[in-house]
Amino acid sequence: MNTPPLTPRRKSAARAFPKGRLADEKALAEVRALLGDRSRQSDLLIEHLHLINDAFGGLSKAHLAALACDMGLPLAHVHETATFYYNFIVSETPPPRVIRVCDSLPCALAGARALSDALERGKAAPLIQHAACMGRCDHGPVVRLTQRGQPDRYVTNATAERVTTALSQAAPPTAPTPGIDLATYRAGGGYGVLEACLAGEYSPNEIIVKLDDGGLRGLGGAGFPSGRKWRMVRGEPGPRLLAVNGDESEPGTFKDRHYLLADPHRFLEGMLIAAWAIEAEEIYLYLRDEYADIRALLDNELAALKATALLTRPVHLRRGAGAYICGEESAMLESLEGKRGLPRHKPPFPSQVGLFGCPTLINNIETLYWTPEVIARGADWFAGQGRRGHQGLRSFSVSGRVREPGVKLAPAGITARELIDEFCGGMADGHTLKAYLPGGASGGLLPARLADIALDFGTLEEHGCFIGSAAIIVLSQQDAIRNVVRNIMAFFEHESCGQCTPCRLGTQKASQLMEDARWDSSLLGELSACMADASICGLGQAAPNVLRAARRYFPDEMT
Repeated sequence: MNTPPLTPRRKSAARAFPKGRLADEKALAEVRALLGDRSRQSDLLIEHLHLINDAFGGLSKAHLAALACDMGLPLAHVHETATFYYNFIVSETPPPRVIRVCDSLPCALAGARALSDALERGKAAPLIQHAACMGRCDHGPVVRLTQRGQPDRYVTNATAERVTTALSQAAPPTAPTPGIDLATYRAGGGYGVLEACLAGEYSPNEIIVKLDDGGLRGLGGAGFPSGRKWRMVRGEPGPRLLAVNGDESEPGTFKDRHYLLADPHRFLEGMLIAAWAIEAEEIYLYLRDEYADIRALLDNELAALKATALLTRPVHLRRGAGAYICGEESAMLESLEGKRGLPRHKPPFPSQVGLFGCPTLINNIETLYWTPEVIARGADWFAGQGRRGHQGLRSFSVSGRVREPGVKLAPAGITARELIDEFCGGMADGHTLKAYLPGGASGGLLPARLADIALDFGTLEEHGCFIGSAAIIVLSQQDAIRNVVRNIMAFFEHESCGQCTPCRLGTQKASQLMEDARWDSSLLGELSACMADASICGLGQAAPNVLRAARRYFPDEMT
């Protein structure tokens, strides 16, 4: 076959300026002044986006281009990262005031929709948004107030009048006083275990065996044995890292917030013990953006700890930006690296190839909180807690139709009925138990007739549910199951990262089908199976759990 000779491509005239969006000189000067002498390494992108968003009330195209130029990153990467996270306002004219009303299930039960409507009618702010869980579910409805030049504030047990009053007042100090500060914690024997570790009184293996014997498990939701996870990471070649998952975003979950406010140094001691045991070179603490007060508290307490000889490794406190998916461990790692929070395919697992490609131990806050106690009091003490043959203590975040919601420290293996009656003062006045969610939005739904099942890892799976983060949302005869299912599916639709089709489109189509007066139960069942079987990560796999349980236990309400 004869082919014509290639014709040399004609050279065009040299470009007078580089391709792509140019950085505006004014915006570039503003960004550089704001960042000052901070590092421009790429994993700090989200931190720098927060600085700009806080200072200017949003992220303009000019500032995004300037940041890309200053950090030496592609503008496409900066833009796609900024638009991935819900708490960034990407706008040329950001409003001076934004009100976000939590519409997760506990707040919805407390009247979030009526509150949002009242704020809209009163024109309380130029922008009023519905937002996902804010981690204050025992005091719903919750409102987040964003005003340019001020730290964000939260109004709990919110009414339109209380929100309006808060807007007219000066912002309170950002950092709350911890329930137990460093001096008080040390006076009570705190940091004794860490000091013993540093002095060579324990070997890393002895510490890990104590965790094994005590039965301490991951309390962020997965329940993986802690000692085994530490041993796996320690067995990998260095350098090794510790990443702490503080992105407590499961609707109905607020236990980590409770413990950080009450006793932050117990958690910090557990964190430092873990880093010592696996010989981590650095620690990365990823804290959800909605916990700005706790971030300020931790900044203060870490500074106090730095003045002692106990803080032997760098601790990098990083700020999430509003994405439930970043509670998934590999999505959190992507976010820590300054990227969109898209879950990674596994294997390899983070214990082998984790943050920045290093073997990484990932623990949640409550797991580390209990670590010093298990070691100091002995494995038998922790393992000896529990009912019905179950080991340990569980921190239940209880919200919904109970008289006394809140974080309840109870024996593993307690039942929902016992939890409500013994720890929550019973059902709220005028309410009788109809159903409960044993593990937040992802953990499924059980009817009142199954309220005598032990609440622990491995006890609920045969009923189509799991305990997860132990977020118990209690429903009564006043709650329509259809509305509960619709709220949960809307949450997953909003929070899907969009990476895989079964989750991205499955949650969307399910929400659309639920808008019909009569639900197509068969089609919803097919969608549920597709999401559960084919989604990349736990978000899509768990998204249909409440729907499936409702079809199983409340078929009369699903038509």
